[in-house]
Formats: sequence, C-alpha cells, structure tokens
Amino acid sequence: MNEKKLVEALKKKENWAYEVLYREFAPKIGSIAKSYLNTDDVDDVVQDVFVRIFKGIKKFRGDSKLSTWIYRIAVNVCKDYLQKYKRRNEFLTDFQESDNEDEIYIQPQAKENVLEEVLRSITVEKVQEALEKLSPEDRLLIKLRDIDGLSYEEIASVLQKPVGTVKSRLHYARKRLGELLKEGERVER
Repeated sequence: MNEKKLVEALKKKENWAYEVLYREFAPKIGSIAKSYLNTDDVDDVVQDVFVRIFKGIKKFRGDSKLSTWIYRIAVNVCKDYLQKYKRRNEFLTDFQESDNEDEIYIQPQAKENVLEEVLRSITVEKVQEALEKLSPEDRLLIKLRDIDGLSYEEIASVLQKPVGTVKSRLHYARKRLGELLKEGERVER
C-alpha cells in the first residue's frame, strides 16, 4: 500500500485504512512495548498507541516515514507507562550523550558483530533469555536495528538521540548481548 494514500485515508477517517494500519503495526508496537517494558501491560500500550495515532494523524506532516512516527509514539507511550507506575529508575537508564561533538563513537564493523557469531551456535530460547537480561533501551535498540531493520537515522529519530549515540549504544548493546550469550554457553558445558 502506498504510504501517502494510507495517510490521506486515515486523515479522512476511512475504516479500511484503520484496519490496514492496525494489521501492519499492532504486532510491531506490541513487540516494542514488550521489549521496552517487559511487563504485562503490552495490550494496554498497543491500545494507547493506536488512540494517539488516530487522534494525532491529522498532525502528521510526512517529514518522516509513517513507521518512524508510529515508533516514536510507541516509545513515548512506553515512557509514560514507566513514569505512571514509578518504575522509571528500575527499568530505564538514560542514554549517555556527549556535549563534545568531536568525541569519537565506536561503530560496529560486520566482522565485530558478536551477535551474528554467537547466534550460529545457540537456540532461540537462549537468545531470548539473554535479551531479557539487557536494559530496555538495549533490547529496543537491537530490536529496531537487527530485527525490524530500521536505519540508524530512523532509530535516532524514534529515540530522539544523535545518530552517533545510537551507533555507540547499539555497539555496546550487541557486545553485552554477546557476553551474556557466551556466558550462558559456558554454564551449559
């Protein structure tokens, strides 16, 4: 479906457009909510995200892709849930940003992708267990980049962080995931 036509139909409140949008994005929003919150509030988050989408679609200007706009709303709703339940400090650690624009960020190279190396030798359950041990931000970064295939720029827009920060945090998230997976492998032997 053409994104522009879908947005126009949503703005005109056409039922078919709402159905298409829900079918396309409900699973993705649910996955973001589960990785970010790691609670049973996923259905509530999905519902709240769609309420915000439907209420705010008239304000969508098309400066970014529709999916980026929706992911941004999903992340904001997740943050609202964290604040609402006063669990922010338990679940959320802020991305560290640098005021020094000259700071060099580590960018992962294909050969350094620990995740790809370790995934060859372990099961899906082991990956899920290791992912659950990561911080919500690290899980979200890995999900958005490695599972959903978003570009660094799209992730930066969703998280409202500089691209360099996203690349650096993703590098360290992958490294930590690799360490957790290797650690689990040693325990089994």
